[in-house]
This record gives sequence, structure tokens and C-alpha cells, in this order.
Amino acid sequence: MNDICTGRVAIVTGGGRGLGRAHALELARQGAKVVVNDLGSELDGTGVSSGPAREVVETIRASGGEAVVNGDDISDWDGAGRVVNTAIETFGGLDILVNNAGIVRDRMLFNMSIDEWDAVIRVHMRGTFAPTRWAAEYWRTRAKEGKSNDARVINTSAPAGLFGGVGQSNYGSAKAAIAAFTLIAAKELARYGVTANAISPGAQTRMTGPGLPPAAVGAGGFDDMAAENVSPLVAWLASSESAGVTGRVFNVSGGMINVAEGWRPGPRVDKGARWDAAELGGVLTELVARAAPPVDIAEVLAH
Repeated sequence: MNDICTGRVAIVTGGGRGLGRAHALELARQGAKVVVNDLGSELDGTGVSSGPAREVVETIRASGGEAVVNGDDISDWDGAGRVVNTAIETFGGLDILVNNAGIVRDRMLFNMSIDEWDAVIRVHMRGTFAPTRWAAEYWRTRAKEGKSNDARVINTSAPAGLFGGVGQSNYGSAKAAIAAFTLIAAKELARYGVTANAISPGAQTRMTGPGLPPAAVGAGGFDDMAAENVSPLVAWLASSESAGVTGRVFNVSGGMINVAEGWRPGPRVDKGARWDAAELGGVLTELVARAAPPVDIAEVLAH
């Protein structure tokens, strides 16, 4: 199933390392022209280097693909606009936006500083919103001009956001917000020929560190936690084949893919009148007992 993205133009934020690097290489292998956006910063967001993005671009070009480096900060309003413009000006348009860039500053809630909170929220949440906002304006303008779009937004959530990760109140909150943002974007952009989906990946990268279990190398040397295992799903979601899929979040790790089923109404009771607080104890205890228990993130990471 090669070349399912032939002729399509993609942006991958945070494309210089880890999952982003794997996504950029797979999209190029599937025929896409790729803008590899990366600040080349350290794990905590400090520092700048063009080296990682440049290496990915050189690898793509050496394989006969087309790619270009972009070093703008996607959490900066104007910088995010320049990333989108790089795709349009270099390759003549934009079909795919993969919002992948992120940092971590893990800390228990009672020790977390406001700077550690703000930095992570800015990169993940604002760094997802701002490029999507500029891309959405481009696609909406095209639609108003009578041009058709077959465009894709692919966001990056995480198990810590969907199921809760200790020591990650900043990162997990941002990743949960990205899942919600994806559902809203899917509804708002559908009329313009744009789908929006998210992935919640399980892979061993510098961002996960010791947070995931050791990789299980199976038959044939298959590395269960390799970042490259996640990217075929991203490439398929980026292709024209995925036009009927939107507003979904996918857990993906190793050879496993499942559709995450998020908040939905569970057991209920309706008195038909205002409750008195004193009578709620037994009612809520019974409701909670009937409800599905929260998912343990350890079970998700072990898949």
C-alpha cells in the first residue's frame, strides 16, 4: 500500500526527532511533500538547533522525496503562520497538518511551578491551536473561492491525557485538551472538506524516558515500542482514503490500534425535581457502583 499520499503536502511539527521524525519519513515514503518543522530544542523546550530537522530533510531527499526545513516556533502566533506559509509557498498548497511538537517538564502537582505549567501548556495546546488556526483559514478561504479541499488535521494526544499520568498534570491536561480540541475542530471544519483526528501513541522516545515498560522485541526483531510503529496510522489518516473518518482518537502502539471511546453518558437517575443534598449520598454511591471504573493507565501502556 505504498504511495497513498502521493502529491499531497504535509507539515509535521516537532518533526526532527522521535515520533515526528518517524511521521515525516513515513509520509515522504508514501509520496507526500513534507515541511519538517522543529526548533531542535532540548526535552524541556530550551535551546535551538536546526540539526535534527535538517537531518530528516536530507534523509527524505536522499530517498528521492521532497522536503524542506522550517524552524519557526509553532506556539508563537506569527511563527505558526509562517509554518503554514512555508508549505504553501514551497509546494503550492497544504493538505495535511500533523501537530506533534511537544515538551515535558514533569513534576508532582504540589511541587510544580507556574513556569513549568505554562511552558508545557503553551507548546502542546497553543502549539496545536495556532498552526491549525492558520491552516483552517487557508482551507476556508479556498472553499469560499469554490475550490475543493481534501485536507487533514492529525493531532497528538497521549495516554497521560486520556487516562491520567502521575507527575504530569501539565502535560496530561494539555493532551486531554487536545483530544477535546480535535472533536470540536472536526465539527467546525467538516463543511470545508477537512477532517480532524488524533492519535494517542505508545512508543519509546526521549520524551517518555522510563515512563513506558521496556520494549518487547518479538519474532523477526519487531520492536514493540518503536516510534515507527505509530506512523503508518498517521500516513493513512493523512491520505484520501480516510475521508470518512473524523472526530476520532486512536490509541496506537506496536501492532495495536484501537478507537478510544471518551466521555459518554453512563448510569443515570432523574428525580424530576431539585435534589436535596442530604438525599444524594445513597443515590450517588449506587450510580458510581453501576458505572464503569476508570481505566488504569498501566493497562493501556502494557496493551
